[in-house]
Amino acid sequence: MNIKAINDISIVNSNEIIIKDTQTAIDFIMSVKYETNCSKIAINKGAIIEDFFILSKGIAGEILQKFINYQIKFAIIGDYSKYTSKPLKDFIYESNKGKDIFFVSSEKEAIEMLSKE
Repeated sequence: MNIKAINDISIVNSNEIIIKDTQTAIDFIMSVKYETNCSKIAINKGAIIEDFFILSKGIAGEILQKFINYQIKFAIIGDYSKYTSKPLKDFIYESNKGKDIFFVSSEKEAIEMLSKE
């Protein structure tokens, strides 16, 4: 896991799956917050278990609720074009209209979205 901090934003890149369930999400939040003292985190999509993107499994809601509970703004960086699920596309669209959870295509976009107040 590679972490770099830009202002109050931690950018995390990992070749391994880091977030698998709610407990690993909490461990991730606490580790990054302790290491960088940042309240905004962006991570590459490949570091999150693929089942996260199957909304019917409920994993996304459980994990994202932890970020909300710990007051962490969160962006997931990746390509979402392969997903055909309308509920997922709607979820991504609605999340990106909010101010806490974002699904973005680049590190630059993650920084832009996480920097908004």
